[in-house]
Amino acid sequence: MFATVPNPIPARMKGLNRAEICDVNFQEFVKGWDGAAQPKPAAHEAILDGSALDAQGFRELFESQLISRHLDLMARVLRVQNKVFYTIGSSGHEGNAMVARATRHTDPAFLHYRSGGFMAERFRKLPGMDPIMDSALSFAASAEDPASGGRHKVWGSKPLWVLPQTSTIASHLPKALGTAIAIEHARRIGHALPIPDDSIAICSFGDASSNHATAQTAFNAAAWTAYQKLPAPVLYVCEDNGIGISVKTPDGWVARNYRDRADLDYFYADGLDLANGYGQVQAAVEHCRRTRRPTFLHLRTTRIMGHAGTDFEIEWRSIDELCRVEASDPLLRSAQIALESGLMSKDEILGLYEATRKKCFDAAEDADSRPRITTLEEVMRPLAPYTPDKVKAEAERFDYADKRAEIFGGEAKLPEKQPAKHLAIQIGMALHDLFIKYPESMLFGEDVAQKGGVYTVTKGLHKAFGPKRIFNTLLDETVILGLAQGYANMGMLPLPEIQYLAYFHNACDQIRGEAASLQFFSNGQYRNPMVMRVASLGYQRGFGGHFHNDNSITALRDIPGLVVGCPSRGDDAAMMLRTMMALAKVDGRVCAYLEPIALYMTKDLYEAGDGLWLTEYPSPEKAMTLGEGRVYGEGDDLVVFTFGNGVPMSLRAARAIEAKHGWKVRVVDLRWLAPLNDAFIREQAASAKRILVVDEGRRSAGVGEGVITAVVEGGFGATPLRRVVGADTFTPLAGAAFLVIPADDDIIAAADALAG
Repeated sequence: MFATVPNPIPARMKGLNRAEICDVNFQEFVKGWDGAAQPKPAAHEAILDGSALDAQGFRELFESQLISRHLDLMARVLRVQNKVFYTIGSSGHEGNAMVARATRHTDPAFLHYRSGGFMAERFRKLPGMDPIMDSALSFAASAEDPASGGRHKVWGSKPLWVLPQTSTIASHLPKALGTAIAIEHARRIGHALPIPDDSIAICSFGDASSNHATAQTAFNAAAWTAYQKLPAPVLYVCEDNGIGISVKTPDGWVARNYRDRADLDYFYADGLDLANGYGQVQAAVEHCRRTRRPTFLHLRTTRIMGHAGTDFEIEWRSIDELCRVEASDPLLRSAQIALESGLMSKDEILGLYEATRKKCFDAAEDADSRPRITTLEEVMRPLAPYTPDKVKAEAERFDYADKRAEIFGGEAKLPEKQPAKHLAIQIGMALHDLFIKYPESMLFGEDVAQKGGVYTVTKGLHKAFGPKRIFNTLLDETVILGLAQGYANMGMLPLPEIQYLAYFHNACDQIRGEAASLQFFSNGQYRNPMVMRVASLGYQRGFGGHFHNDNSITALRDIPGLVVGCPSRGDDAAMMLRTMMALAKVDGRVCAYLEPIALYMTKDLYEAGDGLWLTEYPSPEKAMTLGEGRVYGEGDDLVVFTFGNGVPMSLRAARAIEAKHGWKVRVVDLRWLAPLNDAFIREQAASAKRILVVDEGRRSAGVGEGVITAVVEGGFGATPLRRVVGADTFTPLAGAAFLVIPADDDIIAAADALAG
């Protein structure tokens, strides 16, 4: 039975901070308890009749709850002194410590921000670790914070397999599912996992977040996987406190929505009562581990002390409601259990309570004296690691010659021995080579397997490497990128395919907020190596409209740390892909590989039948350096900077411009769009008499703006300069499409204007 606790001080403390009220409530409750105590149980006896929790386990869980609570109280007090910089607390959610106790420290955990109890308990799994000091360093944004190096207050630990993240609105649910699937999939491809084979993935979130589209995507994909009898051991823990900031969740909504959902196995646990709830939590964990099925654990919690230190609930909740919520404080019930069972006396509880408070405040004061990040270089150090020599060596590594003949059908059929080919075939051949080179690589997406992709770029891969490594997914880009992160977490090398660039925008946050941020927020301890292939850009002769002719590269270039490359010809495509795989393998980088759809099958450059856009396949030991461009011609009269479809267009226009004006024209293919190689751009601009930037993207926020900035900041702003860009519009169907993107004649007209 839950403790019936009237709030002892609403009248005289009505205007006070609710954290102080909750603090006093606990002490008043313990001091005022007058119930009968049972004989003190032995360490391994049940704490109460019928409980799955023994006395020692309860004592440790109670201590973890107290650590979590006093970290919250400490944060509220020291925030006003600028010694702590984060006040979203775990108060009311301390029952999630039970999930930590029932699982292993090698079960990867993706945590809700109210996970103080979980972390305090998981720290017990390894000797010599200090949950209080580690947490204090994180609260204080200390550079010595072992989770993020002071970049953010995150729950995380490399040795405890808690992957640091800032996910708040369900964006971590897809990658948790991806990790669970990867745990099982590793065995099928013979990949050695960094954790035990029977591990499960844990993912916690709030009841409000369960309504988010990203959460629904993850639950649907989990059920879709289970429906096909594919193992997906993910434990989704919905910590239901009945409210999201100030918006209440309707009573019974979470249970109604998830209790009877097919292929998502539902369990309920009382997170407010350790004695009653632990067996329920344990049952959910054991079910997930044994059945390898996606499991939904509905954990009852409450939220006291507000959403954060800045949330003054008294302004929007009545005193009576606040008192009812505070009376459901799980620490009151834990104190009641300790007293009823005879495990602890009043003095012992209050002594432990105050000793824990002192440890938390002492640790916070200590953390405040530790160094913080003071330079931009320190901030950015883990964001985009790059070791050029190692990447070059890896990209050029060729130690698999003996395996190629079998895959390609004989020595005579090796791609470098074939006539020049177009872009799509060269990408496909490069993928075959890379799948020989990296047995841990996997390619997946919509239609990529037997069909070979909608443009047949992946044709033959499924036959050559089988369905364990080349497979179709459900039609959901968020899941595709969540799956990629899961495979990366387990040490594999994923190549997710996004069918069109326009579809990436459905799932952008999986790269922006999750994959690309992991090295930053984990201080380089965790990484999400992947190469995301995306059919991109326009010029499909009006086919498909804006969904198939998306030139919005800005959404990618804006993501910190993301590598973006765009080849325009087959040999470049193969060498760039090798370098991206090396960047992922060596430095853990997240890469976006943009494949210009309109150039997939292009064979000719100047006129039909000339075959000048066909290239020979570069031998497997050849690669290109990150940021390395390609230069056509040596002229200085006009230098054209471009990429993708703009390269053959500019080369055709250059021939006409040279004939018309008598100039020598140089065309510069940037190839790498993020990070832009400013030094290379300045080098090419230095001798230019005129500069033309051809950017098939939109006028606003396109690649061209970055090129011009590099030119101007390089000291060449006085050089006559023009830009040929797409319009700020979506792409229409049919011939109207060519009204909104640059054409050869537009480039010639811009040169004419420069001549004038």
